[in-house]
Amino acid sequence: MAVLICFSGLPAVGKSTVARLLSEKTGAIRLRLDEIEAAMRLSHMKYEDLADGGYAAAQVMAKSALAQGHSVIADCVNPIALTRAGWQAASHAVGAAHLDVELTCSDTQLHRVRAETRDTDLEDVAMPGWDVIRLRQYEPFETADLRLDTCALSPEGAVQAMLELLETL
Repeated sequence: MAVLICFSGLPAVGKSTVARLLSEKTGAIRLRLDEIEAAMRLSHMKYEDLADGGYAAAQVMAKSALAQGHSVIADCVNPIALTRAGWQAASHAVGAAHLDVELTCSDTQLHRVRAETRDTDLEDVAMPGWDVIRLRQYEPFETADLRLDTCALSPEGAVQAMLELLETL
């Protein structure tokens, strides 16, 4: 059965690293919001604010892939209940399983170092700095199926925890 594994977490907690490793292990399609929004900015479309455009595009692609039997990883900040509900609706609309995973970094200093030293593989994309991250609206995801602290787990350990949960679906 296809499953949508939906990540949530502030920038620089390790979502993309873990999502990439999980995709490599499982073969699931990884939809990275940073890439989608970067492409939208580089296109000829006129925009003032992408608002939820990247999420809307990714969710329709996830729904299509799930309907074709492919598992999908949503690699995004997914900061509030409204964005989380959109992903849940996409998986439920096609009868796919859904798994919400929240990644955090409980060590504020480590989180800051990650934010200030990370490299991006996206052309012409500046990742948010620490001041932006610490002021960002983000609702903790208390009902996530799995909550992982990336200062306590390696990326490989986080993937292993997800693989164990996926076996139970």
